[in-house]
Amino acid sequence: MTQLAERVADPAPPPAGPVAGAPRPALGAGARLRGFLLPTGQVLLVTVTVGLLASVLTFALGALSGANPAAAVLGETATSEDIARMDRQFGLDQPVVVQYFSWLGNALTGDLGQSWFTTIPVADSIAAALPVDLGIAALALVMAVIMGVGGGIAAALSNGGLVDRAITVVCSVVATLPPFVIGIALIIVFSVNLDWLPAGGYVPFQQDPVEWLRFVILPAFALSIDTAASLTRQLRTSLVGALRENYAVGAEMRGYSRRRVLFGHVLRNAAGPGLAVIGLAIPLILGGAVITEKLFNIPGIAQLSLQAAEQGDIPVILGTLMVTVLVVLVASMVVNVVQTALNPVGRRQAATSGPRPAKQQGAPS
Repeated sequence: MTQLAERVADPAPPPAGPVAGAPRPALGAGARLRGFLLPTGQVLLVTVTVGLLASVLTFALGALSGANPAAAVLGETATSEDIARMDRQFGLDQPVVVQYFSWLGNALTGDLGQSWFTTIPVADSIAAALPVDLGIAALALVMAVIMGVGGGIAAALSNGGLVDRAITVVCSVVATLPPFVIGIALIIVFSVNLDWLPAGGYVPFQQDPVEWLRFVILPAFALSIDTAASLTRQLRTSLVGALRENYAVGAEMRGYSRRRVLFGHVLRNAAGPGLAVIGLAIPLILGGAVITEKLFNIPGIAQLSLQAAEQGDIPVILGTLMVTVLVVLVASMVVNVVQTALNPVGRRQAATSGPRPAKQQGAPS
């Protein structure tokens, strides 16, 4: 009886693990910072690795082409002395591995070599053409986000209704149309029939922002349609699923309107798949710029690379390919960082995934 009374008076200690249903402890500032920096560092490491691999593949393609500057510039009149002289001028008389590391080291300092035909630095040509593509791509992404987010929210709020079905049908139709078909239709409607916008050409933004917008709005809209359709469908699916979650249903039962629940809580949680669509759309938009620039007569980096490919100007081809890859990688990294910032579960897991404290001596295993 005495031992039984002692056991009742001295109950067993509570379990060391977290109690089911208990609120999670708040993370400190250091843990929250680590929860953001750890995934960001992983994304940066992957970006740098992919960039190095892309540089190897890009240079290997140029080396395997077997192109020679003397043969490309002088043609059949090139003598053996001319070939040897131009090989020394462009460093082609060295082993391929030495050429690659020399090219990579110079590229890291902004020196991408010189054009075989014009001897103009490749970096200068890219610096003049790249802002054209970046401006059109940025405008296309803005238009795609506005149309995609608006269409996805409207379809989700009218789940199963007339608006939802109409948006789904429109997205299914326009997603099958390539950008150049949409571009031709835009030129016929807005340039030929209505005479509202120019059919081609380009004016720099610094020269006249209004004219710049008039010249780039049609190609940007042609490039944004497919991304807007994909974003609309993905966001609509995510929002419909999130609105059925317990927290959203409970908020509506407590008297909150459906719109307030959607914009205040659900939209942020459902934005992850939409951001993934935007990340995948960036290389598609830059790739579609090749045909779009040709159609609208825009002097962008796609036209620069196309002209270099027709002439066999290997330094320009390598430079434009590498810069395009870097733009895609940086944009994808930014999208991944934003996804990390909008994902509280991933940040908490990264913050709490540190090394476990060592067990005390004598503690039960």
